Amino acid sequence: MDAVTVTPNLTMLRVQGWQVYVWRDGDSVTVIDTGAPGSGAEILAAASRIDRIVLTHGHVDHCGSAAELHDATGATAFAGSGDAEVIRSGAAMPPPAFEDWEIPIHKRVSAGLPEAAPPVGALRELHDGDVLDFGGGAEILAIPGHTDGSIAIHLPRHGVLFTGDTIANVGTVMLGTFNQDRAQTVASFKRLAELDVETACFGHGEPITAAARTRIRDAAATLTG
Repeated sequence: MDAVTVTPNLTMLRVQGWQVYVWRDGDSVTVIDTGAPGSGAEILAAASRIDRIVLTHGHVDHCGSAAELHDATGATAFAGSGDAEVIRSGAAMPPPAFEDWEIPIHKRVSAGLPEAAPPVGALRELHDGDVLDFGGGAEILAIPGHTDGSIAIHLPRHGVLFTGDTIANVGTVMLGTFNQDRAQTVASFKRLAELDVETACFGHGEPITAAARTRIRDAAATLTG
């Protein structure tokens, strides 16, 4: 596991190659996404106390260890309403509408991942406009397209945005891949581009720690549905 300091409150963990974010408000700890199944012990080594778990969407590389962390800590788990039933039941997510060029990439990056994560029965649903009690007020934005229930988390007091897989930063800021509905994902990307954020954290790729809004807006301007 690698740990990267993003801001004084925020650490990114790379666990088994997947990205997990840990936000600290003093003694209160929030984990955003949980990596693949079996990542719990490594996450707990970095954040032995966890108060809440927020899942940006239901893909197994993002919610895979949510049940393990909930069982170990009793932390409340949250996810967008559109993906909540899949996460609760431990079912497989609906498949993306692959573009041809994405198919070999998906086969490579998903090798070794199970189709579904262990169920998270005690899951609370999030909706657009909800606010969670961390980071000075964490605003939830419903951003469907990558999945029906994809959400972003915006911390306006800190200028921080968690984009999930709607935006990636793999070499360059770009539309995330493996989307259920590309046009919806583009619209959601453009919604996020309207936010005034300094720091952006992605499901895949390096965080941006300065002037993130400029790079996101520049990328959004190139996108068509």
